[in-house]
Amino acid sequence: MKIRKRAAVLWMTALTLLLAVGCGGSPKDAAAGATSESIAMNTAAAMPQEVAEAASEEMDGGAITSENGIDPAAETGRKLIRTIRLELQTKEYDELLDGIGKKIQEMNGYIENSSVWGNSYTSSSTRNCEYTVRIPSDRLDEFVQVVGELGNVVYKNEYVEDVTLQYVDVESHKKALEIERDRLLELLEKAENLEDLLAIESRLSDVRYELENYGSQKRYLDNQIDYSTVSLSITEVERITDTGKKTFFQEIAERFGNSLYGVGRGLRSFVIVFIGSLPILVFWAAVIAVFVLIIWKLFYGKKEKGEKEKKRFFRKKESKEEKNKENKP
Repeated sequence: MKIRKRAAVLWMTALTLLLAVGCGGSPKDAAAGATSESIAMNTAAAMPQEVAEAASEEMDGGAITSENGIDPAAETGRKLIRTIRLELQTKEYDELLDGIGKKIQEMNGYIENSSVWGNSYTSSSTRNCEYTVRIPSDRLDEFVQVVGELGNVVYKNEYVEDVTLQYVDVESHKKALEIERDRLLELLEKAENLEDLLAIESRLSDVRYELENYGSQKRYLDNQIDYSTVSLSITEVERITDTGKKTFFQEIAERFGNSLYGVGRGLRSFVIVFIGSLPILVFWAAVIAVFVLIIWKLFYGKKEKGEKEKKRFFRKKESKEEKNKENKP
């Protein structure tokens, strides 16, 4: 049986070499390639039936099947990519961030992206932050539970993507290319002329490029599968939103309380803005007062001056008339 298998390998090696030479030639060698292909077909046709069966059995030994333990889905189960979105409210903003950070380190996770913003001169909004966290998939549920206990969860969404078929496909292609690469390396060692050597090296270069491509896809899938993504949106609030089920009267009481709270916040904001803006208000009041004074002097000052001159003119006229009357006999 071993002799038959070896003979089958030799027959298949010769067949592969002939096909590689026939397909790897330039357009000028098209006729030679056709001849090589014809020889390969004739060689395969002339192969003894026992040897052909042995070759088929040898090839089946490297197939990607679940029976020989290569199928990754059979070994590791379903390949799932889990993504969770959480929106939290908290009164203890700093304590919540510290707790989440410690939990991420404890679970061997990491923060992939973060954005933090807070109060500004022109805004009275509270502090906020956005985190994109990567957590080991086997501890994802534990992390979500802990975060839910640290803050008030007002929104939660989970998306699960099953990539089992894609993963198996990548693994299968990668395994087949590795087998082809090993066989091409064996043929490369046995190549006897430059034409065969160039044809084998050309195909070997293509196989290595495809292997790197599938290897990158597999590494990406492994990362997405092994580390789940958690998007956290955290808002600092003064009042925690009750997300539990409420009765009719509880909803009315909550709405009434929210209205009173809104009115109080509005008055508080107005007083803060007014008192805080007093220096600016005083400055502009002084500017306006000076401007009004200048305008008054320019327009009303001239009017008063004209009236004074008018009165002075009439006084002089009256005095002249009186003198004339006195001088008359």
